[in-house]
Amino acid sequence: MKSRGLLVAAIVLAVLSGTLYWSNHRKPAESSASSAAETSPKVLDLKPADVTGIKISKKSAEDLTLAKNDAGQWQITSPKPLPADQDAVSSLLSTLSPLNSDRVVEEKATDLSQYGLAQPSIQLSITEKNKKSEALLFGDDTPAGHGVYAALAGDPRVFIIASYHKSSLDKGSNDLRDKRLLPFDSEKLSRIELTAKKETVDFGRSKDQWQILKPKPLRADQSAVEDLVRSLRDAKMELTASDDEKKSASAFNSGTPVATVKLTDVSGTQGLQIRKSKDDYYAKSTAMAGIYKVANTVGASTDKSLDDFRNKRLFDFGFVDPDKIEVHDGAKSYFLTHSGTDWWSNGTKMDESTVSTLVGAIRDLSASKFPNNGFTTPSLDLTVTTDSGKRIERVLIAKNGDRYVAKRENEPALYELSAASLTDLQSSAAALKPAPPAKK
Repeated sequence: MKSRGLLVAAIVLAVLSGTLYWSNHRKPAESSASSAAETSPKVLDLKPADVTGIKISKKSAEDLTLAKNDAGQWQITSPKPLPADQDAVSSLLSTLSPLNSDRVVEEKATDLSQYGLAQPSIQLSITEKNKKSEALLFGDDTPAGHGVYAALAGDPRVFIIASYHKSSLDKGSNDLRDKRLLPFDSEKLSRIELTAKKETVDFGRSKDQWQILKPKPLRADQSAVEDLVRSLRDAKMELTASDDEKKSASAFNSGTPVATVKLTDVSGTQGLQIRKSKDDYYAKSTAMAGIYKVANTVGASTDKSLDDFRNKRLFDFGFVDPDKIEVHDGAKSYFLTHSGTDWWSNGTKMDESTVSTLVGAIRDLSASKFPNNGFTTPSLDLTVTTDSGKRIERVLIAKNGDRYVAKRENEPALYELSAASLTDLQSSAAALKPAPPAKK
């Protein structure tokens, strides 16, 4: 009985010891987590939509101020009025929404000079629509170099903030100004006039389709015109700290003219002149004062001729399956109709693969160049019907010596085709065959 009592006592002692061990180790862990939360507080937590004014003050530069206008758009108001890059300002504000510290260095600092905060390297002053204002101060870098001392005006605490937060907020006019040379709305663009290579091409847009209007009405290559629009939309001034306005103006004035562009959207017409000096391009915009260096891609996209923007394909049905195809090649004729998933010719179901090859050959007919003459008596006549009979495209092809010249019905433009494309077309038509009998 005595030994049994000792065993029970040992078990009870072991349980109590385990409970004490768990308790002693549990509390410090919770305390540590609580301490971590306390040493990494939010410095600021602003709502970007509520911010109406921003001022960035630096020791060695003029104050940069921004204000939101009545339309809700940001504008740089000093050191000189400039339109602001809305995305760049939004990115700056997102850093403050919220701005978290790594930790608190001192809860009640009495000497800010030891942190470089008595005369901060940067002060960011924020005004909100309720007239509330905040001033964020940045001082010296921390000894380790990965953080910076910061404080909030009116708050006795000193924080350590990650250096990349300071970089996100350390901005000047060149960082926050709108650098677009042509601030147009590409969705509402209706007209483009491009003068390059001693000719002027005028484009007009109806809904989403571009058309060449001058020097004469012609079909436009939609992707080529959209590439031009994209390049002009992305045309931005290249600004660096060493930019010299007089040097840029001199390079532009002595440079070789490349192109002049005029764009019209709902807000009016804007213009851009582009010139090349040595290997660099410079531009002058009617939308803002000054002459600026621009990316070489801007020059390359505008230094093009009429033929670069013309639609080289003879048919516009693209990758839509035709409803009907009619081919007359001298004494040979082919009639195909599409019903459901099947192709038929004079009541005979046709082999789908051979018809697909012919459709591909017709779809791929493209001009190698655009001649001014050479169309004689047509020897090949193609008609493609799509969109449930709403679109009918007819192309006539004539042989003139070693050349094949094509013409779309009711259009004056001529298209020269390669002999290989005609061979592929004729071979595909000759290879048409009925579908194999259904397996029983």
